[in-house]
Amino acid sequence: MHKISLAPNKRIYFASDQHFGAPDPASSRAREHRFIAWLHQITPDCGALFLLGDLFDFWFEYDRVIPKGFVRVQGALAQIADRGIPLYFFTGNHDLWVRDYLSEEIGFQVFNQPQYFEIGSKTFLIGHGDGLGPGDYGYKRMKKVFTFPLFQKAFKWLHPDLGVRLAQYLSLRNKLISGSDDLVFTGAENEWLVQYAVQKQAKFPVDYYLFGHRHLALDLPIDPKISGVPEARYLNTGDWINHHTYAVFDGNSLELCRDTEGTTV
Repeated sequence: MHKISLAPNKRIYFASDQHFGAPDPASSRAREHRFIAWLHQITPDCGALFLLGDLFDFWFEYDRVIPKGFVRVQGALAQIADRGIPLYFFTGNHDLWVRDYLSEEIGFQVFNQPQYFEIGSKTFLIGHGDGLGPGDYGYKRMKKVFTFPLFQKAFKWLHPDLGVRLAQYLSLRNKLISGSDDLVFTGAENEWLVQYAVQKQAKFPVDYYLFGHRHLALDLPIDPKISGVPEARYLNTGDWINHHTYAVFDGNSLELCRDTEGTTV
């Protein structure tokens, strides 16, 4: 269990699924500017920032090369880290090949799996969300291939111009950013991450489950009969492609908000 002490008048911010680099440089750049403006807005009262995956639409670290672009975002995040604000990064299905660049150059604390956190008097299970819960077996098999060390070594032998171009093409062609089905809520019983949260709650109860990946901002209660936690909830932070949503925790309550007004979703 990771523990975070929240100073008075400070907040914890959570955001995910920016997918910088997609679907084209122009629209990605506009999204970068909006996200950076949000980073500047939250910095004065930010006690910690959680990025819950898919910050980049594709990321692969060669020994001496990283993907071109996103320098403004990296600089803005480095400035936050330089102010002593902790940055927690969970790899997503689009940036699962993060190695040590973001931790060494920017100051991220990088996680590849969901993690338990205790912040003040509340407990959280936090992650990106890909491959969790029932179903999605095709992706789960694909992820095993992509995370297999031999596959990564083989991909590294591709010239970066070819490797990055190929990965970006496949991402867009397969609508991995967000298909239309991802933007429709069809009930908690059909949400794999909700089912995952319910399973976890029965074994190790927490106050909040917080994930990205879904591209739809959601705030759903978890039946207190499962664990006896009266106000346990599952929240999804949505995305920065269509919704520009994020979550904020003030030490007492966790809320979903939308950029830039800071209003509750």
